Amino acid sequence: MGLGEGDYLVGAALTDGKYDVMLFSSEGKAVRFEEGDVRPMGRQATGVRGMRLGEGQRVVCMLAANHEQKGVLTATENGFGKRTPISEYPRHGRGGQGVISIQTSERNGKVVGAVLVDDNDEVMLISTGGVLIRTAVAQIREQGRSTQGVTLISLSEGEKLAGVERIEERDLGNGNGGNGGHSEPGAEAPPEDVPPEAPPPTVH
Repeated sequence: MGLGEGDYLVGAALTDGKYDVMLFSSEGKAVRFEEGDVRPMGRQATGVRGMRLGEGQRVVCMLAANHEQKGVLTATENGFGKRTPISEYPRHGRGGQGVISIQTSERNGKVVGAVLVDDNDEVMLISTGGVLIRTAVAQIREQGRSTQGVTLISLSEGEKLAGVERIEERDLGNGNGGNGGHSEPGAEAPPEDVPPEAPPPTVH
């Protein structure tokens, strides 16, 4: 897409025409609108206004949501955040200033990110000092939009929260590279008549 001077890309998502787009600003505001409000355009187009920003504000992330069962986990630079049901974010036309997603303050700092989550997810938080914290979403209680949230990560003096990402737990088995000691799918066992001293055949 075409970008103006000083502008940069914050997100992209694959959609099917039935998603809602959610944009979050550094000042704790969020706007939610149907993706159909954005007409199809060529790759080099600069696009249409999704959110109206005040002076000094910027969009920090974009989410694409397709049902109401998810929650939104919002995180701020001073390590605070909260989880709010997506149903609390009303749909409006694009281009507005949005509604409060989380209260920003001297305590909280600016918003650094937001992710769609449910009770079975985990999130990874990383600080500017390189500290990683992995926590279960279910341990973060749900709160309304107009609250300041709780501590997600303890930061050392001078550190900030750099980002938050949702991670999915995967069954990695119990050894041998995470496959439980079994062959890779599609691999064949060596023929039984190969002498013990012969190397096994190469599997492509």
